[in-house]
Amino acid sequence: MAPAAEGIVAAAPTVRRRRLGEELRRLREDLGPTAEEIATRIGWSPSKLSRIENARIGVRVSDVRLLLELYEVEEGHMGEILALAQAATQRGWWDGYRHTLSERFAAYVALEDEASEAYLYSTYIVPALLQTREYALGVFETGRAIVLSTPREVEHALEVRMRRQELLSRQKPLDYSAIIDESVLLRLVGDRKIMRRQLEAMLKMAELPNVELFVQPMNVPREPIIGESFTLLTFTPAYDVRFPDVAYIDSFQLQLDVQDDKITDRYRRAWEALKRSSLSGEESLRLISRVLREVWQEDAD
Repeated sequence: MAPAAEGIVAAAPTVRRRRLGEELRRLREDLGPTAEEIATRIGWSPSKLSRIENARIGVRVSDVRLLLELYEVEEGHMGEILALAQAATQRGWWDGYRHTLSERFAAYVALEDEASEAYLYSTYIVPALLQTREYALGVFETGRAIVLSTPREVEHALEVRMRRQELLSRQKPLDYSAIIDESVLLRLVGDRKIMRRQLEAMLKMAELPNVELFVQPMNVPREPIIGESFTLLTFTPAYDVRFPDVAYIDSFQLQLDVQDDKITDRYRRAWEALKRSSLSGEESLRLISRVLREVWQEDAD
């Protein structure tokens, strides 16, 4: 990844930057002074410190050191926080697509890139990280009538989607568990050949040790009944700094990531309940294979 402007935390709202802001806030609150009092001591505006703590603006590593010294942080932990601040100066690969990604979706891509686990529930289409390029193009093409995307924007969206899929095969891969509604397997996107290749790709991806697929059948009672797709991201501590779980809700009119523990806990419990009403991993793969064979077989063209 290319370095950011020298000595300044990158503008992209990465997890590293958010971790840094939250830890700086925690250290200040443990010490006692308000943001206004700290800002006055070092000649900053109160809004600047607030925006740093909320990861809304970048911050020089030298300024992080100034704050840590003011907070009288012990040497060992200071080293960890400064290492985190230095790591946050690195821009993500998605920065090259900043002109085509919405601010909110770019923030989600940054979160996804640094997550250790992802728990997903998909009601309508194959999850993005499991889509073939042909299937993804079919999804984007059907949406062009609504969002009025240009062919170039569609191509950039495809590039981003394919790049995101590297999370599943990188050196330290994302642990990925997806629950898919059975209707997803039956809903035509593109043509029959695209559907065949898509289901074949899903079976292949399920062979990865870090990927789990579960199908929620249509002929069994469901509890809870949830109509929206969502993803729950979890993160391992970095430099002894914890980052909260994130629930991402993606619907027709809304893209929202939530870090409130009460809300993310509800989504975790919802995902676990949905898994209980789904087929096991082996049963799910058998169902996918059967749909591939009986619905999308070649001689059905």
